[in-house]
Amino acid sequence: MRTIRTLLSLLLTVVAVSLQAQNPVQFTVSLKQVSPTEVDVVFTGKIAPGWHVYSTGLPDGGPITASLTTEVCEGAKEQGKLKAQGKEISNYDKMFDMNVRYFENAVTFVQRYQITGKTYHIKGFLEYGACNDQSCLPPTEVEFDYQGEGKEMKEEMKEEKGEMKDEKGDVEDDEGEEVKADSVAIVPAMVPLDSAEVNNLWKPVIKELQTFGGNQHQSRSWLYIFLMGFLGGLIALFTPCVWPIIPMTVSFFLKRAKDDKKKGIKDAITYGISIVVIYLTLGLAITALFGASALNALSTNAVFNIFFCVLLIVFALSFFGWFEITLPSSWTNKVDSKASSTSGLLSIFLMAFTLVLVSFSCTGPIIGFLLVELTTASNILGPAIGMFGFALALALPFTLFALFPTWLKKAPKSGGWMNIIKVTLGFIELAFALKFFSVADLAYGWRLLDREVFLCLWIVIFGALGLYLIGKLKFQSDWEGGDINKPMPVVCIMLGLVSLAFALYMVPGLWGAPCKAVSAFAPPMSTQDFNLYQAHEVRAKYMNYEEGMTAAKAQGKPVLIDFTGYGCVNCRKMEAAVWTDPDVARILNNDYILISLFVDDKTPLPEHIQVTEENGQQRTLRTVGDKWSYLQRSKFGTNAQPFYVAVNPDGYPLTAPAVYDENISKYLDFLKEGLKNYNSANAAASAAAMISSRD
Repeated sequence: MRTIRTLLSLLLTVVAVSLQAQNPVQFTVSLKQVSPTEVDVVFTGKIAPGWHVYSTGLPDGGPITASLTTEVCEGAKEQGKLKAQGKEISNYDKMFDMNVRYFENAVTFVQRYQITGKTYHIKGFLEYGACNDQSCLPPTEVEFDYQGEGKEMKEEMKEEKGEMKDEKGDVEDDEGEEVKADSVAIVPAMVPLDSAEVNNLWKPVIKELQTFGGNQHQSRSWLYIFLMGFLGGLIALFTPCVWPIIPMTVSFFLKRAKDDKKKGIKDAITYGISIVVIYLTLGLAITALFGASALNALSTNAVFNIFFCVLLIVFALSFFGWFEITLPSSWTNKVDSKASSTSGLLSIFLMAFTLVLVSFSCTGPIIGFLLVELTTASNILGPAIGMFGFALALALPFTLFALFPTWLKKAPKSGGWMNIIKVTLGFIELAFALKFFSVADLAYGWRLLDREVFLCLWIVIFGALGLYLIGKLKFQSDWEGGDINKPMPVVCIMLGLVSLAFALYMVPGLWGAPCKAVSAFAPPMSTQDFNLYQAHEVRAKYMNYEEGMTAAKAQGKPVLIDFTGYGCVNCRKMEAAVWTDPDVARILNNDYILISLFVDDKTPLPEHIQVTEENGQQRTLRTVGDKWSYLQRSKFGTNAQPFYVAVNPDGYPLTAPAVYDENISKYLDFLKEGLKNYNSANAAASAAAMISSRD
């Protein structure tokens, strides 16, 4: 029970972290009196792990810089510029081609004002930009509105009350004084739309989006992660370190309770549960160590991807038999001796822990590969769910063979087929190592692993795997396993032919063929040096929502709304990696009306717009970017970019939205699904109109 409570506590901690990540930056505002004639407006920000807020004074063409706008300044004047306080980080950003400065964890912005009158009134807002490695928030404003009395008025009041103090004491009393912001009178939410038809375009469609299954994405991803871990556990079962242990362990438990078979079965089930607990604890520990945002950051972090690449190469060479990864024998001996000297549940748990240590040379590479995939799956519970699936598959045979001992006689004996599985896994891990190196290569701009180089290496790897599976390529471990001239099993030969066919499938990619089956793993088409396929350019014809929707209604086409930003790195990645695909470009240019709305567009609106946010807070929209950001939040219920949503000319969604994902085939499915639903709705409307006219 204690173990269960501990696991539940860890799970609740992880969930709490994930909820906090939904609102990554929180600012509080205060007014601080620093002298009789000076006040500071202080913005104190807390930044969630994995996110960063950009500093002040960044040059044009870069990310959103922190800036302060004073709208009302009566009886006071700005003294100096907005200052940033905290641990500032400076890095070169290749996408912006400049050094950017930002803060992590916490930041404080301070603007000083000099009081010049008997009373003062200062009002304005701080604007800042925040990003993580997956997405960026739109330009966000923190408003302030303060009124107070100047030095002269304070002294007059003190003289009247007979409470005049010396100048030194007066300064000390004023120093550090905190003043809360006055309430701001804001009119109810409104959007300057000219007609009921246009007004309908702003109608929220969050519930309609959910009907397309967008809210089921998390459940499906959890199921995928669990099945991936379960498959890894099944593969680990058939390795030389695990499979031979199963009959010995089950027989031990049955003999241990000869007179009480129920006790033997109970012990074996407890043994299996202990395996699950050990691996689940490992997954939870990784989740708690990295946290929600840090796990997401691993997917694009160059250092981590290089580390994972090296890790997978080492594991692959181990599976090829060039060396063996083993834990110190003293660890195994100590745990084994402890298990022998104890009794009860602790003894069984220590025996399970011994299995984990002994089988590490085979399960370690598989676990390492799983953790690489799961920590970059943008799901904070990925490691825990994946390790649960892995452990469940690993523990299942121990329990089943204990319940049905006669099955042990029918189980296949260990032999050379286990070595075939190990070598095959080595090839697969070597192929995926290149995928992670590719991420780092793109991030730093080394151009060492362009698309054709990547495809060349994959062709060689899967070609060699195919030759191995059909028996034309041998390793040292195959010679040690027995008859080297023994033909390969039929299943291996069939899989070998599939691997060879896959290698041939990638050959046209060397000349620029899309090779969509590997588009999620290979570098983007833009890195291809020799390309016989001309990349198509996609440009949005409309940068205004209402104008684009009007054009869509006139032309009878569906609309793709692209919520983007000038400082959005992932938006540029999508445009370079996905929109350059010929099929994607053709559909966007010919079949859709493309509207790109930049949420960081600084063009001032003709008139400020007062709106009520969905959380009840009031906000003033001052720029075009503010307007499009509010449209995204109020109509579609999200605020991260890039965000793509296909709608009909009336503003209703046609399919589930798309976000940052460089999988070209998935993006094509998204576009085609929208077109299909739009055409189906038009056909149904036409049929209904014909029937109505006949009546």
